[in-house]
Amino acid sequence: MTGAAGRIGRMLHPRLPEIPWLLTDLEPSPGIEALDLTDAAAVERRMRGASAVVHLGGIPREASFEAVLDTNVRGTEHVLRAAAKAGVPRVVIASSNHATGRHDQHGLPDDAPPRPDSFYGWSKAAVESLGRLYHDVHGLHVVCLRIGHCLDRPADVRDLSVWLSPGDAARLVAAALTADGYHLVWGVSANTRRWWPATGGAAIGYHPRDDAERWAGQVH
Repeated sequence: MTGAAGRIGRMLHPRLPEIPWLLTDLEPSPGIEALDLTDAAAVERRMRGASAVVHLGGIPREASFEAVLDTNVRGTEHVLRAAAKAGVPRVVIASSNHATGRHDQHGLPDDAPPRPDSFYGWSKAAVESLGRLYHDVHGLHVVCLRIGHCLDRPADVRDLSVWLSPGDAARLVAAALTADGYHLVWGVSANTRRWWPATGGAAIGYHPRDDAERWAGQVH
């Protein structure tokens, strides 16, 4: 796992204890090894012996074009290239709803064409395209997760539609690690007000359980 010290990484790996994780992040910490995604040789070294990659690492918010190009796009290409070279068959990539943020979100299918709302969103659209390329050319099984907003509980009214619970995040990644082919999948819980269909998730065996509606009276 890359980005293991980030918000989603910290939620995820304890909920999937059956996986023998090698946890990495830019800065080392107890149980997490240092890995700079912009260092292609270091990524290649860490890839040896892996059977799959959950790629969460990168800049998680809006930043300059140069920053997201270097860290998010080139960093993801380093991960995919290293996986292909090492014979690692599966890569799960954290994308974002911001890759399609300029579309009307209501009913938007999992595989809607990119229409990013920021440089950050553009970087996520770019890594989705890289994932498709490495699937088509190198045969990697790649699932890109268009994550809504993953946190312990909804923070505002928008989250009642786009929230991804920590438990559902773990269920989503577990399903993605068994999927064959290339997939774009919405990372969203079973919210009563969800904007996005469940089609792509169901196709890879993801069946969310949590609903943001339980907090509807507590957010505004």
